[in-house]
Amino acid sequence: MPRFFIDESCLSEKHAFVRGGDAVHIGRSLRMRLGDEVTLCCGGMEYECKILNISDEECRCEIISSHNGRNEPNVHLTLFQAVPKSDKLEFIVQKAVELGAAEICPVLTSRCVSRPDGKSFRKKLDRLNKIALEAAKQCGRSIVPTVTEILSLDQCIEKLSAADFPLVCYEKGGKNLREVFSQTEYDGKTIGIFIGSEGGFDEKEIELCLSAGVTPIGLGKRILRCETAPVAAVSIIMNLTGNM
Repeated sequence: MPRFFIDESCLSEKHAFVRGGDAVHIGRSLRMRLGDEVTLCCGGMEYECKILNISDEECRCEIISSHNGRNEPNVHLTLFQAVPKSDKLEFIVQKAVELGAAEICPVLTSRCVSRPDGKSFRKKLDRLNKIALEAAKQCGRSIVPTVTEILSLDQCIEKLSAADFPLVCYEKGGKNLREVFSQTEYDGKTIGIFIGSEGGFDEKEIELCLSAGVTPIGLGKRILRCETAPVAAVSIIMNLTGNM
């Protein structure tokens, strides 16, 4: 069933409205008709709806039923990703969303080869959030994960250390993720995982993480590429917390 995201202003007690480009997409691209059903998502809720009216400006739908999103993890995972070269961040955002991340925070570290300033990165940010939106639709998410503006290392560590499980993936090794996630109940827990760029982390950066209470973790004997490591880490964490 086609899935669209709307905000609270598009909801009433019995009806929901799809506006803008999505309304055009419903009528012209998908060629949906009156009586067809769609899933509309808002704030983690899913609304099963029947189309009552279609125009290029607005699609009016009758709410048939509603429920909490069934495909959302019971943990809130934030991926802190040191900025990689070229378009690797687009791949990382897409896969992190598919795997269940709630937020992706690009971070500028000392070994980042790509060093965009805030102004130039904002031009890419719309595209990254659009990729997150399309990935959320494709994989059946009930929320659209956010890609934030670039964080400094200090901003990253401050936010990372506030998580219930603050982790940094270090190429020189650390705890096995099975050691970290050995309990059985994770509902509502927050997880932060920090992944380096192509050059990994400077030792001083790891020291700063450790002094803030961040736990270093390893992903096995082989050193993974910066675009492979987040996919592996998020997959393992979601599996160990019962979210796969």
